Amino acid sequence: MAKRFYYGGQAVIEGVMMRGKKSMVTVVRRPNGELAIDVQPLPNIYTGWARRAPFLRGIIVLIEALVLGIKSLLYSANMSLEEEEGEISGGLVWALVGAAIALAVVLFFIAPLFLTKLFAPFITSAIVFNLIEGGLRLLIFIAYLALIGLVPELKRVFSYHGAEHKAVNAYEEGMPLEPEAVRVFNTAHVRCGTSFLLAVLVIAILVFSLVGLPALWLMVLSRIVLIPVIAALGYEFTYFGASHIRSRFARILIAPGLWLQKLTTREPDESQLEVALVALKKVVELDQPEEVSQASS
Repeated sequence: MAKRFYYGGQAVIEGVMMRGKKSMVTVVRRPNGELAIDVQPLPNIYTGWARRAPFLRGIIVLIEALVLGIKSLLYSANMSLEEEEGEISGGLVWALVGAAIALAVVLFFIAPLFLTKLFAPFITSAIVFNLIEGGLRLLIFIAYLALIGLVPELKRVFSYHGAEHKAVNAYEEGMPLEPEAVRVFNTAHVRCGTSFLLAVLVIAILVFSLVGLPALWLMVLSRIVLIPVIAALGYEFTYFGASHIRSRFARILIAPGLWLQKLTTREPDESQLEVALVALKKVVELDQPEEVSQASS
């Protein structure tokens, strides 16, 4: 029996991107009210064995989220402004991915380290140092989410984020993908990227504690080179929680991530819910020929 595939995606500007087994679908609401639909095949790196291999899959998922996310965002920006769609070059995508990674590393890893170094004369324990650094990292992350949530344009993106979660939650419960059946579902989801990032920031405290208190340049280097390791562990933690959702222990573990999603999701309106449902229906439809073929073989 084939292993169940879990659909998911992300919110974009006035739209939603959904990822399937072999393709991703981005649906955007144009200013005139019509829906623009973009279907893109997924490269083999996002569908092959590495995407399913424990620990390695966490790194692949991180790259996938950045690359596919930026592609979808660029497409949605064009469509929501009614501009002609242009070809997105690989160089531009990777430049934007590099900029996004650099900003995240500086804001959530390097800045907390230098802030904690201000207290270094009073700290002799690596564990205490990393607890303080980790606490600052979490505070910066939560403050960042709270602040961007005040931007009107991003409030709409967060509503589409909520619509995406409602649609996936309904699908996984076997409900019809219709607005009246989907709107009652929660805007939080156990496999959300927000929960994944929270897991990464908490696990970073444990990993960096093993580094100890070396010279500053080594500490800075460790905050960069260990990110793939932390991302891999963070993904496995999130995957475990989602796979054992009926376990009380797992529900306790994932509860902080679900709570944090209150900062990154909003209740969607009917038009936003429609966009998420169109995207999910389309990506499921594209996977159906493969499922029929497997069943008949």
